[in-house]
Amino acid sequence: MFSSNSTPWHGWQRQHTLIALRSLFGRAKKNGTIFKNPTSRIRVGQREYGILQPLEPEHIANSVTIVTKPADRLVLALATVHAARSGAIRRLQLDDLDIGNRKLTIDGRVRPLDDLTVHVAREWLDFRRRRWPDTANPHPLINKFTALGTGPVSQVSLTAPLRGQAATLEQLRADRQFEEALVHGLDPLHLAEVFGLDEKTAIRYAHSARALLERPDDDTR
Repeated sequence: MFSSNSTPWHGWQRQHTLIALRSLFGRAKKNGTIFKNPTSRIRVGQREYGILQPLEPEHIANSVTIVTKPADRLVLALATVHAARSGAIRRLQLDDLDIGNRKLTIDGRVRPLDDLTVHVAREWLDFRRRRWPDTANPHPLINKFTALGTGPVSQVSLTAPLRGQAATLEQLRADRQFEEALVHGLDPLHLAEVFGLDEKTAIRYAHSARALLERPDDDTR
């Protein structure tokens, strides 16, 4: 009989192996090859993640310094201030960026626009109007290729400016969420509400923030 104790693997190797075996035996049972799935009652368990750490200030500063183009500055603000994923930034429509009412709608969630985002958004939109005055593209972020159509910019065009940096666009986005947990409370429901996080992700951020705040002052990373 198959036993979870008989496996020579531990940690993530054990977890991945059990998941693969459960899938394999489950398909065999569905096809009638076997009558009983020997792994059905074995608990895979949840993966234990390490404590998240905030980005180093110098890494953030380096990434901010090298981003100089108006479009890239807007992308950076959306990620670092509003924790917007690159996919959500690509899907953003002109109507979602309501500068007059200082509102941003990102992935269906309405957020107030801060002064920094308003500034870089105006800077980019002014450039956009001068460079492509006749474009019909409904996305605020366009380039010389997408200005001729109606599609979004590519994923690479968003992430390329920070490629190779210690603080990438995705890391800056995650750091913003972690900052929220540290500064505004350790409640996972708050994080889920502000950023639209799923339950497990919100709990992980809150758990890491609590561990960091409760760490003795003389602890080092």
